[in-house]
Amino acid sequence: MTIKDSLSKELPVEEYVIDQEPYYIPVGNEVEIFMAAYKNLLPVNLKGPTGCGKTRFMEYMAYKLKRPLITVACHEDLTATDLVGRFLIKGDSVEWNDGPLTKAVKSGAICYLDEVVEARKDTIVVIHPLTDNRRIIPIDKLGVIMKASPEFMLAISYNPGYQSAVKDLKQSTRQRFVSIEFDYPPADLEKQIVIHESGVDERTAGFLVEIGHRIRNFKHHGLEEGVSTRLLIYAGKLIHEGIDQREACRTAMARPITDNPDLQKSIDEIISAIME
Repeated sequence: MTIKDSLSKELPVEEYVIDQEPYYIPVGNEVEIFMAAYKNLLPVNLKGPTGCGKTRFMEYMAYKLKRPLITVACHEDLTATDLVGRFLIKGDSVEWNDGPLTKAVKSGAICYLDEVVEARKDTIVVIHPLTDNRRIIPIDKLGVIMKASPEFMLAISYNPGYQSAVKDLKQSTRQRFVSIEFDYPPADLEKQIVIHESGVDERTAGFLVEIGHRIRNFKHHGLEEGVSTRLLIYAGKLIHEGIDQREACRTAMARPITDNPDLQKSIDEIISAIME
């Protein structure tokens, strides 16, 4: 297969299509903002704590827009080549293999770079030409510049609470995106989410949400991050499977968020008081 054949062949993106509507409850006007951004070819940055629903929101929007969603979990070893593509030896020939970003650009998919600040800064630079009016991606190894499909959209996410001077978005990157801020949902909505996702009854979900809110108050007293909605759901799933409520909460909430014995003891006391 020649390079030209590789560039012109149909892309198998069906595996990235979301067939069933993901469960998502809008908290504010995030759906309308995202729709407006997509309509105007604007890249989007989702900012918020771990486990507050950013990825589920992306799945929901991809379903609403009827676009494939190609998600990349960013990490410190992620290179520009990983995103753009590379040559691979197959038998006696050398073939070009598109990276996820190139595949999204060509097929009109939504490319979602999750926790983008974990990637190397020289890797992040490769997305810059896709975030302005050019909407192009240079593929240096092929000597081509590819124009993004009109349906293509770039979205990134990160958790501002974990960032430092070493791991943060440069202004040159930050100001290329419109930003939607996320937080844990209000108690009534969070309870609905826990009920739907874990299968517990309303009373148990109410207890879990109350525990979560109490623990989040420790965020400025030793905890780096509060209990996520995701962890509340995990606790609910354990309870739904017959695990003792207190043990489920300790296993899914207290132990994952801290190794500090004093904080764990304080959290255990909250759990015991609410689950009496």
